[in-house]
Amino acid sequence: MHFSDCKLLSVLAQEMNMRKAAEKLFVSQPALSQRLQTIEKDWGAQLFIRSQKGLTLTPAGERVIEYANMVIRQEEKVREELSLLESKVFGTLKIACATIVGQNWLPQILKRFVTKFPQVKISLITGWSSEILKSVYDGEVHIGIIRGTPDWKGKKMHLFKDHLYLVDKEIQSVDEVLETDRPFIQFKSDSNYYQEIQEWWHRQFQSTPKRTIVVDQIETCKQMTYNGIGYAILPEITLQSHSEEIAKIPLLDENNHPLGRDTWLLGYDSAFELKQVQAFVEMLK
Repeated sequence: MHFSDCKLLSVLAQEMNMRKAAEKLFVSQPALSQRLQTIEKDWGAQLFIRSQKGLTLTPAGERVIEYANMVIRQEEKVREELSLLESKVFGTLKIACATIVGQNWLPQILKRFVTKFPQVKISLITGWSSEILKSVYDGEVHIGIIRGTPDWKGKKMHLFKDHLYLVDKEIQSVDEVLETDRPFIQFKSDSNYYQEIQEWWHRQFQSTPKRTIVVDQIETCKQMTYNGIGYAILPEITLQSHSEEIAKIPLLDENNHPLGRDTWLLGYDSAFELKQVQAFVEMLK
């Protein structure tokens, strides 16, 4: 039985009058009568008893009307669900993020996002910015969050800029760097970041550090510095929760402006059409 037949039977059962039902269905009374006869023939049973006073449901009619109303309710429920699907945000949000941002900035953002959009699953990978860029290029993720100035022709959004600091337990000014015998603690990073530090260093001192310690992770570098083993150059994003525990000396460029690192969100245009990506971007805005 077609959905339109279910609606017809439901209206007949409500009105119990051919004329009133025909008016409500916007059809002629003869057309309605013919339609009802066809439906009764399909069921092989009389559904209504016609009289001058109106219509009376037969036992078979009661059962068929019950079925017709169930179909109508189910159809309405599905339509409501489809409407919700259009307005709800769901699916998987695939993010590749520079490790330093993933450790110090992204967790608070994701906490807000999953609270607001609990139906969305999060897939997150972290690494160096060069690795993140490759993941986006290869289509492994929807969006990438990288440090530095990206060579990206697609859609991108500037998130924030944080300054670079020389940090130490003892050194209070840049001039003291040449006087100390304590080591310069460096962490491995992508070439872009390393080059920025090298250029600043040679512009400032025209010499190499007396002693150096190279570690794999920025967090290791920070902890060694906070424990007084040596000094380091660290981005502001890693220092926000420890600002009172250590001296922070801002790095300046040749024009005496603070040196900093930009953080960008980027991806292909097609990714930004996804509702979960759109919701994430709107939250960042």
